[in-house]
Order: sequence, then structure tokens, then C-alpha cells
Amino acid sequence: MLLKTQLRDINKVDGFKFNLKNGSWMLIRFSGTEPLLRAYAEGSSQEEVDALLLAAQELITI
Repeated sequence: MLLKTQLRDINKVDGFKFNLKNGSWMLIRFSGTEPLLRAYAEGSSQEEVDALLLAAQELITI
């Protein structure tokens, strides 16, 4: 799994922000205005962002 092999740390200040060793990140948090979870990601390529959002979806559905 992408997060297990590259995880640097997890910041729990505003949801769960998974910081990766390469500077990419994924954030899962509750919406402040709607009853739902939101996932955000930043990476060096669209493929990496897609992989991070897929990992977020897998974590949410566990």
C-alpha cells in the first residue's frame, strides 16, 4: 500500500493528514458544512494524486 511504504507522519489537527516522505500528502476530514467526509490530496503528478485519493477511499470504506 502506498501509505504504508512512504508514510512520514500523520497530522491530526484538522482531520487526518498523511504526509509522505516525498512531500506529497492526503487529508481526510469531516466537512464543516455538510454531513460527509472530504478527501484532498497533493502530489507530483496526476497519477500520484489519483493513487492517494484511491487510498483515501479505501480507508474510508474500511
